[in-house]
Amino acid sequence: DFLRNFFSQTLGLGTQKERLLDELTLEGVARYMQSERCRRVICLVGAGISTAAGIPDFRSPSTGLYANLEKYHLPYPEAIFEIGYFKVSVCHEGRGGVARFPLISPGALALFLSRPQKHPEPFFALAKELYPGQFKPTICHYFIRLMKEKGLLLRCYTQNIDTLERVAGLEPEDLVEAHGTFYTSHCISPLCRREYPLSWMKEKLFTEVTPQCEKCQSVVKPDIIFFGENLPARFFSCMQSDFLKVDLLIIMGTSLQVQPFASLVSKAPLSTPRLLINKEKTGQTDPFLGMMMGLGRGMDFDSKKAYRDVAWLGDCDQGCLALADLLGWKKELEDLVRREHASIDAQSGSGAPNPNTVASPRRSPPPTKDGARTAEPEKP
Repeated sequence: DFLRNFFSQTLGLGTQKERLLDELTLEGVARYMQSERCRRVICLVGAGISTAAGIPDFRSPSTGLYANLEKYHLPYPEAIFEIGYFKVSVCHEGRGGVARFPLISPGALALFLSRPQKHPEPFFALAKELYPGQFKPTICHYFIRLMKEKGLLLRCYTQNIDTLERVAGLEPEDLVEAHGTFYTSHCISPLCRREYPLSWMKEKLFTEVTPQCEKCQSVVKPDIIFFGENLPARFFSCMQSDFLKVDLLIIMGTSLQVQPFASLVSKAPLSTPRLLINKEKTGQTDPFLGMMMGLGRGMDFDSKKAYRDVAWLGDCDQGCLALADLLGWKKELEDLVRREHASIDAQSGSGAPNPNTVASPRRSPPPTKDGARTAEPEKP
């Protein structure tokens, strides 16, 4: 029984696969979404849906976040979001002048001993640059909201910490913020853990004051998940129930390189169609590697056995506009973006137009026969 279940989970052996798409193209996905079979859609989104708002993604060469961190003098780019490095930065002396170190990696400890840092400036300096309230949601965000309004959205699982899903109109119940959020912050002391709101953290960051707990004076960290921290409990509880009943997965703007988020594509039933809107194909898993690591059911766009996966390659906003056009929602989506951006401008007292407002949207070239189009040469 163990082996049967193992091979069924990782390779799909012994499980019936029903083809629900009449063709593996964006048009096929649109027709499926308009059918009675598609009632519950899960979106899996990453940094690529926010780049049009002016927020850099993480891994694009030359323009990605990790490629532009030299000014923070990090040992390696990912250290800025590594909990061990962060806690080294905020380490303070214990009794008798002996430094008290939390559980940290040897590399991070060696860095601290060679170049001590008494405040977590790198992370908080970056946090100021990326702080919510400076950016407007993109067409992708409002497409997800439109699915919610039409009763199709089961849940949006996001890797992003920019809170733009909330700004676009999704409620906390609609979201699983897998990598946390800036929306709340907590004192890092396990004996305190006092919570602070978005407005409190914003005041500290923009006055260039390292956020310290008003109760115990420990550092206060936004509730984003660093490398080395556990994901929120909500991620696992929602995953267990949502993926049993999902009718369609839409994956947008993510490299699917960070676990366990990347494994979500394999959690849906074997017949559930999966649409990728991204600059490049991703999520494909070698079957033998998947068997050994338990990461089966990877995306299959090109093999003769492909039956449910569709890739639309290019800009995420243009992909959402193309899908909305096929669904007959394009004008509704464009009107929603204009109206919401105008409202945000009015609230902020700014009359400047937003570069993402779709007053004259670029017309998206039609997908090729295999449901994909060539990615544009420039990176966001």
